Amino acid sequence: MPKINVYLPDELAEAVKQAGVPVSAVCQRALEQAVRRVTAIRQTVLTDLDLSTPTGALTHLTSRARTVLKLATDQATAEGAASVGTEHLLNGMLTEGANLALHVLRAMDISLEQIKRDLAAHHQPPATGSGDDATRTFSGPAANALEFAVTEATSLGHNYVGCEHFLLGLVAEPDGTAGQVLRALGAEPRLARRAVTAALAGYVHLRAQTQSDPAQGQAQAAAMLTTAIRNELQPLIQRLERLEERMGLES
Repeated sequence: MPKINVYLPDELAEAVKQAGVPVSAVCQRALEQAVRRVTAIRQTVLTDLDLSTPTGALTHLTSRARTVLKLATDQATAEGAASVGTEHLLNGMLTEGANLALHVLRAMDISLEQIKRDLAAHHQPPATGSGDDATRTFSGPAANALEFAVTEATSLGHNYVGCEHFLLGLVAEPDGTAGQVLRALGAEPRLARRAVTAALAGYVHLRAQTQSDPAQGQAQAAAMLTTAIRNELQPLIQRLERLEERMGLES
């Protein structure tokens, strides 16, 4: 039987040993589920997909996430691309303009305009022969990113998949253009996950606050949300900076 190496963070590896978790059996079941979901996503023909009433692997998408997919598909079609890539998904999030993922990126001091410029710099014209009538499916990296998004939502205990989960999926996916752009700008996976958690907590608090005080404007609420995320991230950022300084001294 073929072997696949699975690398774990030191803390998790130690916890697995102490708990006596049957790693092989757990990994097999998780991989089987992931393969089924990724295959379903890759085989989804977007030209036949009704995003207003999604089915199958896309059932639990929020309305904003469905809008992002529609925008991504429209962009891929306009470019004559043979598939929807991670760059189209990220551009769809930027074009939608009001999703939680964008608040997270701003709180991480990542410029949305810089993301657009970097995506444009990475843009490659589609191969000759593709056109508006091409079958519109997800590319391999895009399908993997969506699978990672589902996994992130599940690990957070959410029964929906939103744009914040899309962001985590794009950051975690190693090969797509979107992940390369985001990581180069500082969206490290663990930091992004912490930021999303903080954003969700801050969003719940602000929603309750704005319901009790309807006079509070959307701009003020957005600014407060960004501040809340930054406050939550600051201790982690400081720890990472200390580690980087220590590694610099050692080298």
